[in-house]
Amino acid sequence: QVQLVESGGGLVQAGGSLRLSCAASGRTFSSYAVGWFRQAPGKEREFVAVINWSGGSTYYGDSVKGRFTISRDNAKNTVYLQMNSLKPEDTAVYYCAAQGYAFRPLSANSDSAQMYDLWGQGTQVTVSS
Repeated sequence: QVQLVESGGGLVQAGGSLRLSCAASGRTFSSYAVGWFRQAPGKEREFVAVINWSGGSTYYGDSVKGRFTISRDNAKNTVYLQMNSLKPEDTAVYYCAAQGYAFRPLSANSDSAQMYDLWGQGTQVTVSS
């Protein structure tokens, strides 16, 4: 069974850093774009970042540009989200998700959750002020 498993969440003070990991089991996702989304209580799910299959192209949501970095290690079947200069408003459950079409280039729709067909269970990130 194919699964995505996020890890690395936790409690951090404002201004601190965390690195989230998204590991795939049961399927290699080195041919697929992978994105991160987040959802805070009472709010809509929000796009955070996406990386294409090779790692050569990335795209970020406006609220995290300049603070978060997405990367991948296809040999380890893992995608990372390095989060720096964290703010209380970054508090949310963070989800990774993989697109369903191999070698698809990033597009204007890459920030849409509908482009992704495999989701992890999420990891909680809490930033205290």
